[in-house]
Amino acid sequence: MPTIAVATIVGLRTAITAARDVGRTVALVPTMGALHAGHLALIERAKEAADLVVVSIFVNPLQFGANEDLDLYPRTLSADLEQLSAAGVPFAFTPSVDEMYPHGATQTRVTAGQIGSLYEGRSRAGHFDGVLTVVSKLLNIVRPDVVLFGQKDAQQVFLVRRMVADLDEPVRVETVPTVREPDGLALSSRNRFLDAKQRRAALGLSGALEAAESSADRGIDAVLAAAQSVLSGDDQIELDYLKVVDPATFLPVDDGYRGKAVILIAARVGTTRLIDNATIFLQGTQGH
Repeated sequence: MPTIAVATIVGLRTAITAARDVGRTVALVPTMGALHAGHLALIERAKEAADLVVVSIFVNPLQFGANEDLDLYPRTLSADLEQLSAAGVPFAFTPSVDEMYPHGATQTRVTAGQIGSLYEGRSRAGHFDGVLTVVSKLLNIVRPDVVLFGQKDAQQVFLVRRMVADLDEPVRVETVPTVREPDGLALSSRNRFLDAKQRRAALGLSGALEAAESSADRGIDAVLAAAQSVLSGDDQIELDYLKVVDPATFLPVDDGYRGKAVILIAARVGTTRLIDNATIFLQGTQGH
């Protein structure tokens, strides 16, 4: 059955209300379109987690800075709807900017706070305020029982979880592991902007994470050195940040930290900005 694209808030609420009236649970998968296998993995998990899946497709201008790729961001609605139909998704929420922000850029924003100003937030000022604002709007529009995000956007997931907890949103947040190409490259809608040479260079991000993970038994200094050694081998990679953070706080770990940690990486390959991350388990060196 073809996916029904619903472009208005009223229309979507009407459709969901009808489903809820017969006791069906609802899952939301927020996307900006240009769907790939990573999104489809979210959808498959959503189908397991709830009776009805809604996928939103909305390129949110609030999360793009003045010098970012809002106008260039891929928009492939027809192809996206074909994929959703094949995946058995009944409804796609496909609002216009005017539908979501009828009075222009909303003056009320959800503020991401300190963590929102670090890492991605330091490079993209205001980005996470825009993300949390649109996610909050989508949660209020759809009122899902569960909302699903990909682990590739680890900082985003952390901030969404904190927002849901802080604002007592009645929704469960689920995270789905990063989906990768066979050679390790994390799937991203922006990968289509890489030429063949740049794509080979982009493997340095996942290669750096693998090197870091293999060095985790020797402490944080060894982790960072191992990752840096991979990245320094290709002048096509312009590193933005490489950080190891505590998953409970998303603050950088200190030299004495032991246990589960997340290593974050962002870099520009050509004109394309890519991010990736991995969970590692830091152990001490023999000297500690």
